Amino acid sequence: MAARSAPSCHLRLEWVYGYRGHQCRNNLYYTAAKEIVYFVAGVGVVYSPREHRQKFYRGHSDDIISLALHPERVLVATGQVGKEPYICVWDSYTVQTISVLKDVHTHGIACLAFDLDGQRLVSVGLDSKNAVCVWDWKRGKLLSMAPGHTDRIFDISWDLYQPNKLVSCGVKHIKFWSLCGNALTPKRGVFGKTGDLQTILCLACARDELTYSGALNGDIYVWKGINLIRTIQGAHTAGIFSMNACEEGFATGGRDGCIRLWDLTFKPITVIDLRETDQGYKGLSVRSVCWRGDHILVGTQDSEIFEIVVHERKKPFLIMQGHCEGELWALAIHPTKPLAVTGSDDRSVRIWSLVDHALIARCNMEEPIRCAAVNVDGIHLALGMKDGSFTVLRVRDMTEVVHIKDRKEAIHELKYSPDGTYLAVGCNDSSVDIYGVAQRYKKMGECVGSLSFITHLDWSSDSRYLQTNDGNGKRLFYRMPGGKEVTNKEETKGVHWASWTCVSGLEVNGIWPKYSDINDINSVDGNYIGQVLVTADDYGIVKLFRYPCLRKGAKFRKYIGHSAHVTNVRWSHDHQWVISIGGADHAVFQWRFIPERKLKDALHIAPQESLADSNSDESDSDLSDVPELDSEIEQETQLTYRRQVYKEDLPQLKEQYKEKQKSGTSKRRERAPGNSIRLHFVHGYRGYDCRSNLFYTQIGEIVYHVAAVGVIYNRQQNTQRFYLGHDDDILCLAIHPLKDYVATGQVGRDPSVHIWDTETIKPLSILKGYHQYGVCAVDFSADGKRLASVGIDESHTVVLWDWKKGEKLSIARGSKDKIFVVKMNPYVPDKLITAGIKHMKFWRRAGGGLVGRKGYIGTLGKNETMMCAVYGWTEEMAFTGTSTGDVCIWRDIFLVKTVKAHDGPVFSMHALEKGFVTGGKDGVVALWDDSFERCLKTYAIKRAALAPGSKGLLLEDNPSIRAISLGHGHILVGTKNGEILEVDKSGPITLLVQGHMEGEVWGLATHPYLPICATVSDDKTLRIWDLSPSHCMLAVRKLKKGGRCCCFSPDGKALAVGLCDGSFLMANADTLEDLVSFHHRKDIISDIRFSPGSGKYLAVASHDSFVDIYNVMSSKRVGICKGATSYITHIDWDIRGKLLQVNTGAKEQLFFEAPRGKRQTIPRMEVEKIGWASWTSVLGLCCEGIWPVIGEVSDVTASCLTHDKMVLATGDDLGFVKLFRYPAKGKCGKFKRYVAHSTQVTNVRWTCDDSMLVTLGGADMSLMVWTNEMEGSREKRPCDSEESDTGSEEDGGYDSDVTRENEISYTIRALSTNIRPMFGIKPHLQQKEPSIDERPPVSRAPPQPEKLQTNNVGKKKRPIEDLMLELVFGYRGRDCRNNVHYLNDGDDIIYHTASIGILHNVATGTQSFYQEHNDDILCLTVNQHPKFINIVATGQVGDSADMSPTAPSVHIWDAVNKQTLAILRCYHSKGVCSVSFSATGKLLLSVGLDPEHTVTIWRWQEGARIASKAGHNQRIFVAEFRPDSDSQFVSVGVKHVKFWTLAGRALLSKKGLLSSLEDARMQTMLAVAFGANNLTFTGTISGDVCVWKDHILCRVVARAHNGPVFAMYTTLRDGLIVTGGKERPSKEGGAVKLWDQELRRCRAFRLETGQVTDCVRSVCRGRGKILVGTRNAEIIEVGEKNAACNILVNGHVDGPIWGLATHPSRDFFLSAAEDGTVRLWDIADKKMLNKVNLGHAARTVCYSPEGDMVAIGMKNGEFIILLVSSLKIWGKKRDRRCAIHDIRFSPDCRFLAVGSSENSVDFYDLSLGPTLNRTSYCKDIPSFVIQMDFSADSRYLQVSTGCYKRHVYEVPSGRHLTDQAAIDRITWATWTSILGSEVMGIWSRHAEKADVTCACVSHSGISLVTGDDFGMVKLFDFPCPEKFAKHKRFLGHSPHVTNIRFASGDRHVISAGGDDCRLVTFSAQEQTLFAN
Repeated sequence: MAARSAPSCHLRLEWVYGYRGHQCRNNLYYTAAKEIVYFVAGVGVVYSPREHRQKFYRGHSDDIISLALHPERVLVATGQVGKEPYICVWDSYTVQTISVLKDVHTHGIACLAFDLDGQRLVSVGLDSKNAVCVWDWKRGKLLSMAPGHTDRIFDISWDLYQPNKLVSCGVKHIKFWSLCGNALTPKRGVFGKTGDLQTILCLACARDELTYSGALNGDIYVWKGINLIRTIQGAHTAGIFSMNACEEGFATGGRDGCIRLWDLTFKPITVIDLRETDQGYKGLSVRSVCWRGDHILVGTQDSEIFEIVVHERKKPFLIMQGHCEGELWALAIHPTKPLAVTGSDDRSVRIWSLVDHALIARCNMEEPIRCAAVNVDGIHLALGMKDGSFTVLRVRDMTEVVHIKDRKEAIHELKYSPDGTYLAVGCNDSSVDIYGVAQRYKKMGECVGSLSFITHLDWSSDSRYLQTNDGNGKRLFYRMPGGKEVTNKEETKGVHWASWTCVSGLEVNGIWPKYSDINDINSVDGNYIGQVLVTADDYGIVKLFRYPCLRKGAKFRKYIGHSAHVTNVRWSHDHQWVISIGGADHAVFQWRFIPERKLKDALHIAPQESLADSNSDESDSDLSDVPELDSEIEQETQLTYRRQVYKEDLPQLKEQYKEKQKSGTSKRRERAPGNSIRLHFVHGYRGYDCRSNLFYTQIGEIVYHVAAVGVIYNRQQNTQRFYLGHDDDILCLAIHPLKDYVATGQVGRDPSVHIWDTETIKPLSILKGYHQYGVCAVDFSADGKRLASVGIDESHTVVLWDWKKGEKLSIARGSKDKIFVVKMNPYVPDKLITAGIKHMKFWRRAGGGLVGRKGYIGTLGKNETMMCAVYGWTEEMAFTGTSTGDVCIWRDIFLVKTVKAHDGPVFSMHALEKGFVTGGKDGVVALWDDSFERCLKTYAIKRAALAPGSKGLLLEDNPSIRAISLGHGHILVGTKNGEILEVDKSGPITLLVQGHMEGEVWGLATHPYLPICATVSDDKTLRIWDLSPSHCMLAVRKLKKGGRCCCFSPDGKALAVGLCDGSFLMANADTLEDLVSFHHRKDIISDIRFSPGSGKYLAVASHDSFVDIYNVMSSKRVGICKGATSYITHIDWDIRGKLLQVNTGAKEQLFFEAPRGKRQTIPRMEVEKIGWASWTSVLGLCCEGIWPVIGEVSDVTASCLTHDKMVLATGDDLGFVKLFRYPAKGKCGKFKRYVAHSTQVTNVRWTCDDSMLVTLGGADMSLMVWTNEMEGSREKRPCDSEESDTGSEEDGGYDSDVTRENEISYTIRALSTNIRPMFGIKPHLQQKEPSIDERPPVSRAPPQPEKLQTNNVGKKKRPIEDLMLELVFGYRGRDCRNNVHYLNDGDDIIYHTASIGILHNVATGTQSFYQEHNDDILCLTVNQHPKFINIVATGQVGDSADMSPTAPSVHIWDAVNKQTLAILRCYHSKGVCSVSFSATGKLLLSVGLDPEHTVTIWRWQEGARIASKAGHNQRIFVAEFRPDSDSQFVSVGVKHVKFWTLAGRALLSKKGLLSSLEDARMQTMLAVAFGANNLTFTGTISGDVCVWKDHILCRVVARAHNGPVFAMYTTLRDGLIVTGGKERPSKEGGAVKLWDQELRRCRAFRLETGQVTDCVRSVCRGRGKILVGTRNAEIIEVGEKNAACNILVNGHVDGPIWGLATHPSRDFFLSAAEDGTVRLWDIADKKMLNKVNLGHAARTVCYSPEGDMVAIGMKNGEFIILLVSSLKIWGKKRDRRCAIHDIRFSPDCRFLAVGSSENSVDFYDLSLGPTLNRTSYCKDIPSFVIQMDFSADSRYLQVSTGCYKRHVYEVPSGRHLTDQAAIDRITWATWTSILGSEVMGIWSRHAEKADVTCACVSHSGISLVTGDDFGMVKLFDFPCPEKFAKHKRFLGHSPHVTNIRFASGDRHVISAGGDDCRLVTFSAQEQTLFAN
């Protein structure tokens, strides 16, 4: 028996020898109290050198590997390894946990660092991406996370001089991070030529953007910004592991054993070489340094800690030593002195003084040591080695006595005999040798019985026997000294063993768990005197058992601290201490043994003991002496609340099924019915598995829950109101201290807690995301701000919330067993208790975690199951009710006394001002005084006590009480039987609410002419309910068996009831007394029906698959209906009483003739023509539509047709009640659906006059009464229903622009592929052919001619240094909307194109740019709140949502100074397509392009994501906040409009309801605007505008535009609305209209653009002006008064823009694009001067050398020559059928060269006039032509082609020139080729799929610009023949820059875009002469 409880003594950690120096660095610091903090194994150590005392932090569960000190130097952060590693922030003074940060990293936490003010902490993980996380550690909240690097990161630090900047370094990299919003963006350090790219091991930040870092080769690298500026070479001779910054400067430590001190500018101060000091040794390596004043702390690789005083640097002081590399196995205890001996694989043997806590001797051996033993006299020390030898030393001076090697394998165990004469040596080759000590260790015997390696040995006290354990777990005995095996059990029976260190044997059976055969206990040691046993195992745990412990699975106390294997454990010679050693952590732990008598005092002295409950955990096996669980509790613990299908999964399931059924025919489906129902009254209360879920509200109403409904009951009026926000069973309910808000938790895959207002019944916040399966307990804090919840997942997670914000504050695993209750401490908001099965825990919050301590029971009681808990009158006191009827009283964590309160479990308690009230299974309510001394009064719940006027009936006396609450002079009681009673203080009891008890309810019948109904249930009762206003139970009768169906006779006098055992009875409907009963069947009677009219026959259907027909008058069976293949589910009579319709479980619909039961076959079409007396069938043509899309997972269980045959109500097993229009033909009919039941709806029935619908919930045992609201009769109240889910097939038409926008797929730049179909080998990969005559280097040959003819001969040439973005022509209107806005009162406009945000001044046309996006911007919005003036948000394209820099993001920035305020990396993969600010400007809404089209809300200033939810399965185009709200917004998209509410962190949405308007259909919605009184306007694809009130369609403005309404804008100041659409200009109509606030009157504006159709994509309204953005890339300002149009921005409509030409002498340029226009632009005036429509797509354009002619090449093979002066056509010609790719005038103006995609260049002689006859052409061009350039003398033409080859041809003959030398001598007039050795350097390494597309050399001939498929413009020097030449990059385009040119005079560069069809002008900055 003794072994069944844990020993009552205790171990306390007293000292740890060792320090973790291996694989860790920077882990040793001085605290503010001048103590030293470091870690070893899984323990944080705070060592005080003054007092020579250690304190321990033990909140970790595995090895600690990183440590950071808070700037105030009191708090410490440590990170550990493990599968789910966490970070603890703790106080080095009290060693208590302050915060736990978890659930983000995996594998381990490699580095940690606090920022300057200590508010934030950064951590780096050991996962594959080396994730970098930034935490608000006090709140335990993750602020930002990003992938760190592909390889290990060794150090990270905050830049202490610049806010929000960090630096990390590691394997071959250093990265400089900036934190903005929630985005961490890295820039890689540029090593450049200054230093080698190598691994950086440590770093420190200094002023002026300087960073110092230590490299692997011993150099120090100095960085400025991201560039390496200098190196300090040879700072150390090997890797620099640690760098520490302090006020005086920097200290570095390295592998060379040196410490160097540097001043603040990193000039050397001094060197300390530890290897040269008296404590030094060869190979000493420094892992950590800390410099504070004149003291330096040094930690070494070999687990030593030195303290150096600077002025005595030759004498370092050794503070701590430990074993180093290799495992530690050997441990021996001195027999007479307090000494311990250890030996390790590091080959050292060390002797430790247990009193002085110090190393007193050390000796190095030749071999790794595996075991040790000291002789009885304490003179000899024997050491067993890994190589099979053993050595004996003298203890006093460590000199060798003998060295013997008899074996080849490791010696694992050796022991001296108790009389000191023998030494037994156990070896891994499974033998034990016996040596004689006095005979100089001569071998005396050998034991060879084992088959496996020897693990443990023990001698008998008389030294005559030896027992061994081996690796197989065998225990053998031998006679000494000969070594003969003893096989006779009797002989060894009485032997007394001198020591017990064996792990197998009867006495230690209990150390092994009951059901496992694992071999993971490494060592034990018995303490005979204290009768305790200590064990060490592979999991780092030291355990204390009683000794002997005979039965398996004994109880123990456990102690953690070691990280992995504890290899050995021993008692000290006087049993004062236990010594344990760790294998991998090579630490020696010294524990003080505290016997039982001292235990109480010890617990009070040492607070840190009880820090983590792990110090002394009760073991896990079940206690045998705990009483059996009470049956009710037993039942409850077995409930799992798991669901086959969770409601959360329905949308996905529907999608899957829809995919499958796409092929099916789509018949036009019936509309949903006009009627709707409203929940009116619910009979029932959930008491059978919930407790304390019943309260009075502020105004005296009663709140409780049943099924999925929160109920507020008004007892004066006997009415109920309902909270219907849940969609599955509610399991718990708590009330806010002010009694106005309620929290309810439900079942679900990701279950939620709703906090709602009992007055308005609106949800205030919804909390989810951290529990699984369900939430079983909730509680508010005393201040009402926080909420605690407990889940029913395996570990019963406990979560603490800030519920208003919806934020999780802290989370922890609760317990393995079920938790019944959570209570928050009313005095300290950070404390709480949980109680449950054998569980009582006291928690306090620590940042993101909770630290729990088990209740300490001591000798007072047993570990019992707790059912309820309350706090008492101080924060220390707590009271719990147990399953045995006791009340436990706790102070702090100690049980102080127990009081017997009830017979059977105490289920509920409630604290009063002056006492307590309790309720139990015994049905008694007891009132107590404030200390549970006296019971003041008891109330028994009995029928006799019911007040005279009480309605309803009490089913039994003393029902089990599950909930108690007090208020308003009454006690409110909830019982297990589903009753709610009110007990008056003076005694009388009123019954308020009741329902069925536990068990499913199936039977339901409504009376033929009275408003009453009958129900029968598995709880063996038959009940009659009044449906009229009194809403009570009229009668109840107990049955012998449960029942499944019932039915009233047509005259209402009799009631037939079918029972579960196959019998049925008929009872008098008034008295419920039996009339007659039958028992003909064995299985359940599933349906029972009287024939209509006189009720002559009774049909009885059973699960035996028969229907029996009885004659009621004669009480005889007259017929049997046979032929069903499965159980019968429903039966119905026809009106004449002659025909029965039968449904079966096999989905058969059968017909039988009454009364004989002959089977009939009736054609499907005829069935509905028959008049049926009732219709409850779920099969057949006329109700085909009631089966849902997901019919395979959801069954329709019941239906009922109204008496007027209009509406069919159905119930299904997902808990939905639905209404269909009858007949519901065609698959998946439309319906209205209502959620209130939680799981299966078992039955539905209309009352006699169709005024009410009654529904039954199977498992939720509730009877719900709904009122039927007829069509037309009701005021337009929004029905609570949801419309059917499948949208209509028609979406309002087709529009090419909408389709394009919907189907466009955005890719990120990095994945761009080439825009031209090139083939062949890229230039930088081609082999260079040696040129024919390689000239000798020195020769008298004339100098090589210039590569390029230059035009500014006189000037000194200066290369172009930089390009500045100056002008962008164009705007992204093609596929983006609502993206042009006014700023600064209409002086500026803001819009975007490619990846740039543009601020354009209306008056001057100047532009300024926001260029922080790294990819295309897709949406833009402006913050309208006056507090956030000029704040803009833009969202961009991105890749997968992995938080890396290519992930999609939203930037929030200031439009004036272009400062980025926040970057939000989002979880919208692919991109962000819509952004919107809330009314206060503090929240931002973003919508993604991911498949779910996620909708996310951000608090953008903090970068915090508040809420996120899948929006719709098809594209959402726009989502906008209501202009007056921070919580409501509307999203529109493809067949979609949704009205959203933000509640806490949850997003609730309602679909737009169309049903109220005839013939309204859901169309594709494109735009949204808002009006007063909750009006919303949405623009549709058909040109209509829908007007919505709340979420109901109330009116349609037909044909507001003739085409799609793409844009709508709500003016905040006057409420007027602007709409923009796509339409042809006409007299009365225009594409822009201005409307009044209600969209009734409008004024149209025409845009005078000259287009056939105007397509408006964006509208905005300012002071008297309307700003319009069009699909044609124009931005137009329209005056409201005079309707005058002013075009502000022009651009090409469709790209790519291929052609680009700059004027030879003026700042003009031409562009030609796919949209068939050529446009002339003026750079100086910043505008378009002219445009020519060509009617065909243009591909190329060129000026003649004089600038008087323009040649244009077309896509259809034609080319045109225009005269510039008159724009007349001078000549045109079409000799080719394919696109002309380039066209060039020769410099002498004589020839025109035309290159096409037909692999040809044609020459035309212009001197012959406009006939344009081809003179010749170039032959054998290998591929299509890309670019062409003439030579300066017009004699040669170079052609670059699509196969990456450049050819040179003679002009005009077209002969191919192959002589490389001749080619090298040509001087070119222009250079636009991307090929050729002169421009080899422009090809980048990353161009696998993407190409350089265009190039142009400046007129000065020394600079080169290129454009590529990534959208980059790059600037090189020309020529650049080296591969991968240096360059500068400029962003401004989307992917694909198609052409690029220098303007005349090289002052500007113009680039043309492909995807973005933009023209971008850069101004070129020349290098100044004085530049360095």
